[in-house]
Amino acid sequence: MNPLRWLFAGAVFLGSFLLFLVEPIAAKQLLPALGGSAAVWVTCLVFFQTALLLAYLYAHWLARSSRWTLHLVLLAVAALAAVAWAGRSLEPGFGAEAPVAAVFAALSLWIGVPFLALGATSPLMQVWWARIEGTAIPYRLFALSNLASLLALALYPGLIEPQFTLRAQRMGWTAGFCVFVALSAALTLKARWRALVPAPTVRRIIDDESAPATSVWHKLLWVLLPMGAAMQLSAVTSYLTANIAAIPLLWILPLGVYLITLIVAFEFPGLAHRALVMRLLIVLMGGLAYMLTQTEASLPMRISIGFYLLELLFACYFLHTEAYALRPQRTSESTLFYLLFAAGGALGSFLVGIGAPLVFRFNYDLAITFLATALLAAAVTWRDGWNQRLLWVSSSVTLAVLVGWLQIASQRQTVAAVRNFYGALRVKQNYGYPGAELRTLTNGSIQHGSQIFGTDEQRKMPTTYYAEDSGVGLALRYCCQGQARTVGVIGLGAGTLAAYGRPGDRFRFYEINPAVEPIAREVFSYMRESGARVDVVEGDGRLSLAHEAPQHFDVLVVDAFSGDAIPLHLLTAEAVTLYRQQLAPGGILAFHISNQHVDLEPPIALLAQSAEMTAMRVSTPANDERGEFGASWLLLTDNPAFFAQPGVVGHGHPATALPGLRLWTDDYSSLLPVLSW
Repeated sequence: MNPLRWLFAGAVFLGSFLLFLVEPIAAKQLLPALGGSAAVWVTCLVFFQTALLLAYLYAHWLARSSRWTLHLVLLAVAALAAVAWAGRSLEPGFGAEAPVAAVFAALSLWIGVPFLALGATSPLMQVWWARIEGTAIPYRLFALSNLASLLALALYPGLIEPQFTLRAQRMGWTAGFCVFVALSAALTLKARWRALVPAPTVRRIIDDESAPATSVWHKLLWVLLPMGAAMQLSAVTSYLTANIAAIPLLWILPLGVYLITLIVAFEFPGLAHRALVMRLLIVLMGGLAYMLTQTEASLPMRISIGFYLLELLFACYFLHTEAYALRPQRTSESTLFYLLFAAGGALGSFLVGIGAPLVFRFNYDLAITFLATALLAAAVTWRDGWNQRLLWVSSSVTLAVLVGWLQIASQRQTVAAVRNFYGALRVKQNYGYPGAELRTLTNGSIQHGSQIFGTDEQRKMPTTYYAEDSGVGLALRYCCQGQARTVGVIGLGAGTLAAYGRPGDRFRFYEINPAVEPIAREVFSYMRESGARVDVVEGDGRLSLAHEAPQHFDVLVVDAFSGDAIPLHLLTAEAVTLYRQQLAPGGILAFHISNQHVDLEPPIALLAQSAEMTAMRVSTPANDERGEFGASWLLLTDNPAFFAQPGVVGHGHPATALPGLRLWTDDYSSLLPVLSW
């Protein structure tokens, strides 16, 4: 390979590496501003796919217009924007009232122009390579670009995030981007010079007009097949992050699988036999569709993630290989192919990330995505005979029935349901207790409180994670020696903690999701029947506390769950400093750490050491007769006398930190060391 080809390959590789490295960095920077919502990444995916579509549209236009000077100006502006972003930060709570618009606005301001320059690189370099070398479009450069993207995603959770602060990540990325700009500018000038003064030794091919033009049906499939793959990516990612945690690791795993399928489809399209892939895809979709009907079942994280990623792998591989098989034969149609391919990706991510929450009250995005995949498989295999037609049509009918069944099942025993950016809330009602009605608030598969509507004693009894012998129960019972209490709670849920309220007490809840308070007040009665004065502050809890005068809380409870874990911006050294400013002397911080997949004891214990506070873990078993779940709480205080009280002694043990664990701050955090696989 001559040096010029190495430069082209290097530009494509570096551009794609930076393109996918900036995605988790920018999205992680957004998480605190929007309450750590799992929907942040899915909305970011919509932005990235849309921005990539604009980049391919720009590349398609530039390849035909040859406005070389404009591209040089774009590169210069992009470099300036990247340098400006390197030192920029975002306050928690930014755009909470319109989170989708806030995500688009912030990303457009931070990385919009750099992303456009990076996204246009691969298709542009392929066209310029073909023109300079006098060859057909080198589609293997597309596989190279996806390999670079995969490398960036692999390095981020395992090396970059655990080792570097967010600011250092932005600075390093900006330095790499400046190198990319210099290389791209040099190649742009080289392509311009070759276009104006063709080298006599290079055989030039403007276009192969003898090749057949692509049909309209095939161009439609250039959009629909990538749309199905993007729907798969968005739906699987949304499911994993909503039910586990909104962390870069769970963003990157599905995106990495998606990129692997692109690499293999464009470089090794015949690697796996088509019939085998389709059979495995049918089995996996059928198995996962059955799992969706088992709403009460729970699998270990590694098994659940493995099954969903395997289905994503075969689905995206099938869809991408079918799209590659329909690639254009004319050189002049290559940028149009990439443009429509990107349009399909943007459409698929939009349908799942933004369209579905607006249209459906309940979340059955995965089932709808499986149905779309089956319909696309039926379309591309229709000419393969009746066996394929029967297989995929029957699969499509079965999945359509599943979607209808999920709709009916979701409405059954449902008192209230609402879906927005922050999740899919549902209140289920059943008769789980003799002569008593049980109402349970869920967000996806995670329960956020329940209430027994039976006798007065049952109705006012704190249930689930908030039993009287739980960590928060002990904190509220023994914090004030019979005096009136002032209690702050980050995270409202069903309002269960209001059951502890006595006359003279003041309970102040902080809730970012505007749909939660109406449900807590109207569907549950904890707040209405509490003896305390109960207030609710709408907005991110940390931001709200930062803008309030000292509240002198005797107990401050951190119970705001996004997915199955507390958002990380509520678990940093700066957050604990803020909490202490809001506590009364000797006050107690109570962190709810019950979850299946993340062990939050070590990082919070380290936060306690840093703040010179004593930390105790209190874990209690489940009690089905009283509707109490097994629960784990961490209690932090600088008042040793609290832990010495007879009612507290023996109920817990000192919290311990992991050796070598790094203190979480607003600029550094990593869940990888504390994941429970």
